[in-house]
Amino acid sequence: MTETAPRPTLEAVAARAGVSRATVSRVVNGGDGVREPLVQRVRRAVEELGYVPNQAARSLVTKRHDAVAVVIAEPETRVFADPFFALQLRGISKELTAHDNQLVLLLTEGRDDHARVARYLAGGHVDGALVFSLHLDDPLPGLIRGAGVPTVFGGRPGWSHGTPDAVYVDSDNRGGAREAVRHLVGLGRRRIAHITGALDQTSAVDRLDGFRDVMADADPLLIVESDFTPAGGERAMRELLDRCPDVDAVFAANDLSASGALRVLRASGRRVPEDVAVIGFDDMLPVAEQTDPPLTTIRQDIEEMGRLMARLLLRDLDRGNRDDSAADAPSGVILPTMLIRRASA
Repeated sequence: MTETAPRPTLEAVAARAGVSRATVSRVVNGGDGVREPLVQRVRRAVEELGYVPNQAARSLVTKRHDAVAVVIAEPETRVFADPFFALQLRGISKELTAHDNQLVLLLTEGRDDHARVARYLAGGHVDGALVFSLHLDDPLPGLIRGAGVPTVFGGRPGWSHGTPDAVYVDSDNRGGAREAVRHLVGLGRRRIAHITGALDQTSAVDRLDGFRDVMADADPLLIVESDFTPAGGERAMRELLDRCPDVDAVFAANDLSASGALRVLRASGRRVPEDVAVIGFDDMLPVAEQTDPPLTTIRQDIEEMGRLMARLLLRDLDRGNRDDSAADAPSGVILPTMLIRRASA
């Protein structure tokens, strides 16, 4: 049986670098007040010895855990089936990794999970939380505020959980929807329908408002509520064809819904775009480029949204409790969108 070599200690690093233990501690924990030549000597000793800081001890010094909770208010079956979440998580993960922070993923299968998530956040396991895919009646924001955890939201907060100082990152959902519908009008389409997302989420509400900005006098029968899923898009498209067989264009609230609508149109014998033009929203390449025909859509930079959420949270954590911490901090950041033309419209 081989013996495990003892882990290098702070004292061993100090001896190798020829400095005090306190100096090593300041360098390892990111403190100030150490001259650059000494910093380089300590870092060289750390690398040579393979020293790994004890996270529990480090937390006592820095008051940080270097861990961030990512809370997605959806069940795992939805999260792992929708590429939107993978893209946003990738952006978050890249930013946290670049700053040597761990990502702790928390999902909510149902309302019973909300108290569990709140208890975890209040338990001091993480420095902050990134929260997205909230629903308008979701109690999570209130529970998170009660836990006292710095938070950045993905998506514009809704009326029931929005606060004047809530920090969030979103895309220009309303403006993107307007651009999509104006494009369809420019193609000469007149019976333009909208397949919405789940209207208990602000992104779906904003996209519906953008549709109505352009189609203020639209027949109410041309608007069908869906749920951002391919199956929901299929159901909505069948309902539209039953209600309004003369529909000549569809703006779907996301690419997955649009992919479902395209399948129904093809099965019904409608040609796309000759008979019915279709536009989605997201520009998720695994979806938009694989549909038949390839999907015209509104691009939002989902990965950048994730990175920016993490960046804003880390910035606030670095500022700590300084009096000027909120002086120039934006409460909401809206990223632009862009129409991407492919064959479906």
